Amino acid sequence: MGSSSTTATTTTTTTTTTEKKGLGWMEWLRGWFYVIYEMLFQRITASHIPNPLDLSPLPDLTCIVTGSTSGIGLEIARQLAESGAHVVMAVRNPKAAHDLIQKWQNEWSGIGAPLNVEVMELDLLSLGSVVRFAEAWNARLAPLHVLINNAGIFSIGEPQRFSKDGYEEHMQVNHLAPALLSILLLPSLIRGSPSRIVNMNSIMHAVGFVDTEDMNVISGKRKYTSLVGYSSSKLAQVMFNSIFHKRIPAEAGVSVMCVSPGIVQTNVARDLPKIVQAAYHLIPYFLFSAQEGSRSALFAATDPQVPEYCGVLKADEWPVCAYISHDCRPMNASEEAHNVATSQMVWVKTLEMIGLPLDAVEKLIEGEQVQCRYGVDG
Repeated sequence: MGSSSTTATTTTTTTTTTEKKGLGWMEWLRGWFYVIYEMLFQRITASHIPNPLDLSPLPDLTCIVTGSTSGIGLEIARQLAESGAHVVMAVRNPKAAHDLIQKWQNEWSGIGAPLNVEVMELDLLSLGSVVRFAEAWNARLAPLHVLINNAGIFSIGEPQRFSKDGYEEHMQVNHLAPALLSILLLPSLIRGSPSRIVNMNSIMHAVGFVDTEDMNVISGKRKYTSLVGYSSSKLAQVMFNSIFHKRIPAEAGVSVMCVSPGIVQTNVARDLPKIVQAAYHLIPYFLFSAQEGSRSALFAATDPQVPEYCGVLKADEWPVCAYISHDCRPMNASEEAHNVATSQMVWVKTLEMIGLPLDAVEKLIEGEQVQCRYGVDG
């Protein structure tokens, strides 16, 4: 009797999980409350953090920063470099990066030693480019201490577009490509242990929903808008990394986390609900500059207590990976992000989409080779 009752319960649970078509209206309202609250009060809640963030000298740190030719990524790369770190700008436009480095070197001349910055090409709209980048970096057999997956897109008001790999662009740039990069760079991150993977997320994940059967939002079950594309990709990133951080054994010494930069001037515009638009236009004072938005990622990348926090969450089997808020404090990700069953499905589906075997993480940690489908034909 007990056995059949358990089976019935399991079946019901599975059915409920499978049939969930989107956020419940209470979850949706709560998500928008978090977004609006962050917009209105972020400057107050983060008032204790200096701008720019005070960084200790970082002469022994090697960091890869994606999307570092503009906005928050530019600020992260510049401040890390000025603190003495070896910074690798992983960018789509190498010329723009080289021009920036020249500018920084000129400004820095006479203040300290020349900045240790280099450029490597990376196009997140091509998974083949991600494989080539990872292979080139791993071939150096050099340690990597911090990977900052900063690059992202929010194509506000634009029609739905797909990468040449066939994936919706927000999902590929904001989630799939960084996921592939993080896994493929594990050998170098283990070499640099204790090391960190910092994923630039957004409070907008709180209004996102991931349908693992429709990651490209093409089935017609949900109407596509750029807001749906963006928020879904950001939630998928949290869910994936919540499983990823559990799959890496503590002794490997690689911490995985997500961060929210706050609501930065470029992040909010006409695709958002009218009330949020009104707030955006009426009170630009409350929005962060790129330099202010860079603080949480820089904190996550350099603060000595962050790996301890990640370790505690792992030991306690907390359902979500570490999430650092715009005010450089731990925060709780959305209710949907705590859905472990969906997170597991996002993990499996993501590995399938990026062309990796399900045991890729375990193999790389053991020092074995892993073949990615997107690396075969270069």
